Amino acid sequence: MPDQLRPRASLRTAVVWDVLKDALERRVKATGRDTLDVLDTGGGTGNFAVPVARLGHRVTVVDPSPNALFGLERRAAEAGVADQVRGVQGDVLGLFDVVQRAGYDAVLCHGVLEYVEDPAEGVRNAVDALRPSGALSLLAAGLGGAVLARALAGHFAEARQALTDPAGRWGEGDPVPRRFTAEQLTGLVAAAGVHVGAVHGVRVFADLVPGALVDTEPGALDALLQLEAAAAELPAFHSVATQLHVLGEKQG
Repeated sequence: MPDQLRPRASLRTAVVWDVLKDALERRVKATGRDTLDVLDTGGGTGNFAVPVARLGHRVTVVDPSPNALFGLERRAAEAGVADQVRGVQGDVLGLFDVVQRAGYDAVLCHGVLEYVEDPAEGVRNAVDALRPSGALSLLAAGLGGAVLARALAGHFAEARQALTDPAGRWGEGDPVPRRFTAEQLTGLVAAAGVHVGAVHGVRVFADLVPGALVDTEPGALDALLQLEAAAAELPAFHSVATQLHVLGEKQG
């Protein structure tokens, strides 16, 4: 795992990074090219884009925030990959105003669908940006994790509200506009012409464990990372994950 994804941040990114890295390695072997073209929609300051560039790939980041893109530029420069990372202002619903169709070997769509008016269109655009057999990495907020978190915090009415709300929101003060179940996400992906290869639960336990325990108990962070990795692929834990990750391949 890249240094910039450790230590505490690794609790939020480790599972996705491991899956994504493996998917990129498979695309390298399949294409016969050491350098892939990767699109990161909503990539912000480069949490994934910069590590992907450090693997030797060309990364285009599309994000609506000028401040985030400035942070991306600075981060890429500090990592020595400025020539491999390009940031452009835009969003997934207007994606082809700023990038070309079918121009990428892999597309990352992380933390985007929660905030767009039409998630189905967002997924279709991400898929349309892929070359045949390209890899789609989709990460979105999970419904069950929010319900469990509100209940454990003693907010039982809000937990029930999230459980029954069509968008998975627990109330007016909820900062997340929309959450998904694993079935909803895989349905969106399949409808866009992508074969679903794997579904992972992300942050199944990490958001429930006291931070002081992870920071002070020797070996606790590594043990928790191993637990997260072990539970990520088990369907029984998808329903309580804070986030859900879907990895797919565009059908030829």
